[in-house]
Amino acid sequence: MIKFNFFLEQSVSNDVQKDKLDNFILQLKSKKVLQFYKEVFKYNFEDTFIFFSSDSFDLIYSSESVFINILNLEKINHIRRINKFLESVNQKLEYNGIFACSVETYSNRKNAIKSKYPFLINYLFITIDFFFHRVLPKLKLTQKFYFYLTNGRNRVLSRAETLGRLYSCGFEVLLEREINNELYFVARKIGNPSFDMEPTYGPLIKLRRIGKDGKVFKVYKLRTMYPYSEYLQDYVFKYHQLDEGGKFKDDFRVSPIGRFFRKFWLDEIPMIWNLVKGDMKLIGVRPLSSQYFNLYTKELQEIRVKTKPGLLPPFYADMPKTLDEIMASEMKYLLAYEKAPLTTDLRYLSLIIKNILFRGARSK
Repeated sequence: MIKFNFFLEQSVSNDVQKDKLDNFILQLKSKKVLQFYKEVFKYNFEDTFIFFSSDSFDLIYSSESVFINILNLEKINHIRRINKFLESVNQKLEYNGIFACSVETYSNRKNAIKSKYPFLINYLFITIDFFFHRVLPKLKLTQKFYFYLTNGRNRVLSRAETLGRLYSCGFEVLLEREINNELYFVARKIGNPSFDMEPTYGPLIKLRRIGKDGKVFKVYKLRTMYPYSEYLQDYVFKYHQLDEGGKFKDDFRVSPIGRFFRKFWLDEIPMIWNLVKGDMKLIGVRPLSSQYFNLYTKELQEIRVKTKPGLLPPFYADMPKTLDEIMASEMKYLLAYEKAPLTTDLRYLSLIIKNILFRGARSK
């Protein structure tokens, strides 16, 4: 039986319900969207709870205890408490159950405004829209005011934040598709939500990194990625390749201002506090996330955790391009450091300064 909240009656036949559902999706969305959802749910909506709502209570208090599939026809930009909503979806889905929905990303919104207004005026509207629907809901001082005015509707969300929220709430993204300037996604439940009570929205962030003796510590940095990007490490590893310098090619998690910060190391300025605290030293290997650390050989992992990570890595002395070359560069430094710590760091410091000043070495 099709379960279509609010709109279909259980007393009518299944074929009639299917026709009503098809017509409703056509009116609300488009023929392309209807075709996409039919492909996702194998041309029928059996065992699927379908609804059009921005309220998690519509799920929590539905008649069934759990569902095999859930389809929400409302885009998540209009949901006030997005994570609470996704947590409710997780609660009402069977393990490996499918959730499908859509979002108008920042890029979608920008393209729509650019095509709607004349040149220059459109960029004024883009700036105003971004400030009102993106900045205000993120700042503690203006959050209540924003939600009072809008009730959380029409927020600006990046693709990275949307997917990151899904992963943080126990989902794995299976499919993405751009239709009519909107991003439609399909996700599968793979676990329980993380219930992150301290999501980082502001410019200063703390990242979990592996330090000396394998202990995890928090690295302070200026934000260069969109919120919730930290939950997309496995997703990016799966679908994106490393480019020269050991970074991910065309990493969609990095914001435009973040690329500028990274180029001139502005994002790493707060790491000086890690230096003061004693978590790091001036010269040393980069502090890595657990996902990146696991790409390294066991031999390099073992020698890496014998010393503190550094603010200035040997990368800028050797300028390696591939991951294998980066690992070889770090192994060479660590072996030399074991034999002569002080002279090794002084030698690498001089090489790093030389490459930065005269060879144009930059972060990516």
